[in-house]
Amino acid sequence: MTADPASDPQPLRARLARAAEAGPPSMRMIARFMLAQFQDLPFETAATLAAKVELSEVSIGRFCRAIGYANFKDLKDHLKDDIGDQPWLIKDRLDALRRAPGQREERLSQGLEAEIAGLVGVYELARTPDWQRAVTRFASAPRVLVAGFQTERGLAQYFAAQMQYVRPGVQLVDLSTGNFAEVLAEGSPEGSCLAIFEARRYSRQALVLAREARARGIAVTIFTDRYCSWGAELADELFMVATQFNQFWDSTAHLGLLGNLLINDIFLALGEGAETRLNDIARLYGAFTGHVGNPLTPVAH
Repeated sequence: MTADPASDPQPLRARLARAAEAGPPSMRMIARFMLAQFQDLPFETAATLAAKVELSEVSIGRFCRAIGYANFKDLKDHLKDDIGDQPWLIKDRLDALRRAPGQREERLSQGLEAEIAGLVGVYELARTPDWQRAVTRFASAPRVLVAGFQTERGLAQYFAAQMQYVRPGVQLVDLSTGNFAEVLAEGSPEGSCLAIFEARRYSRQALVLAREARARGIAVTIFTDRYCSWGAELADELFMVATQFNQFWDSTAHLGLLGNLLINDIFLALGEGAETRLNDIARLYGAFTGHVGNPLTPVAH
């Protein structure tokens, strides 16, 4: 039974959150996409939204009615209750780019605007209960396993390498074995957690690994884009970032920013222990490899 906006005091964001947890898969996918792209909804139409979630306009209309709105236009009319009036960031620079002549400059302007909005979205994720839960787990779990696929492999490697500086027991998953035994067949599930970096078009391995890990009781955190329709059902936390910035190729740069922010919070949660480990690793690097301008230091005296 649909709810009437006039009689139901819940704001749109709360209705979307409720719809994202219940109902048919297509309805949950629409709700999750709209939550992830909430700031961009004023610029969408039923047609553009349907194309992005790969469903029909009829499905968008049916979803809107299911959560209490006559249609997508009616839903957008209620956005002001959630978004309100927000000032442009670095307005002078944005205005200057908008005034620049030529198609390339227009694309740059639109891309910059989208990237800034995406960055704000990353910092909004850092204020959620899911974020704090992930920070606590990554700081305390005996084993942290990190996996990345396709071009996101580099993001996973960067994230794992950073975390290895602040805590022990962090491992980048070896994809060459073809069985993920280091994740699924070693150690106790309660002592392990898994972080997965992936973006469309999604590797089948990412989905299967998340499913198998979750079935074994291993906590799973997925870092992905706003189009991942399967992640929510397979993850304890799902962090979705913007990847479309008016370029020919999706950009996963905000996944790197998200990882940096998460590592910082993990470092703060670990306290003095992390600082001690950082200093120890720096000393070892100085002994075996060394930095430019610094003499090698002995491993032992």
